[in-house]
Amino acid sequence: MTTRVPGQAWPNVLTSGSDPVVTVRPIQASDGAAWRAARQRNLAWLTPWDATVPPGGDARPTSFRSLARRLRAAARRGTNLPFVIEVDGVFAGQVSVNNIVRGSAQFASVGYWIDQRFAGRGVMPRAVAMVIDHCFTTVGLHRVEVCIRPENTNSLRVVEKLGIREIGYAPRFLHIDGEWRDHRIFAITKEEVPLGLLARWQSSGGDVSAVE
Repeated sequence: MTTRVPGQAWPNVLTSGSDPVVTVRPIQASDGAAWRAARQRNLAWLTPWDATVPPGGDARPTSFRSLARRLRAAARRGTNLPFVIEVDGVFAGQVSVNNIVRGSAQFASVGYWIDQRFAGRGVMPRAVAMVIDHCFTTVGLHRVEVCIRPENTNSLRVVEKLGIREIGYAPRFLHIDGEWRDHRIFAITKEEVPLGLLARWQSSGGDVSAVE
């Protein structure tokens, strides 16, 4: 079991809230059964937004165990932070920090999905805010992007609630659900949330967009 280690970028566990308790922790091979059950249960809910491999692209892992192994290896290299989300100790989805760039950029992107039965309870905004705060503090990043298909209203609502600004539009940006899809681009920098994104979201009553 991964423990909370102050000042450690990876592996680590992040926790917030009391009703429900939202925990963000590293993905593990033992998550396989819960992950497969959630993905199967939410097949129609998630498939339109799932990344796919374009013709000629590298093959994706064929099992959860190989997927978890690949993600954890990337975490050890410092290029990705693959977290899962738990709600009151129950597997609820994933939030991942991808494509970490160091040097002059200190940048990464964040992606996420949630089991539909946990949607609408503020779980995903809380989890994303915790992870971005972790990126800005312990990981030492300066800027985080979130790229979302224009049709994905549920994911768009997450960045709206957190007050993450839209900065651009990328035509045919990622291969999603079998085609190259356009994406709206949102970004936030460390200077925008000096007290932390989670604290800003909480102080807004759970919807920064409603008070801006």
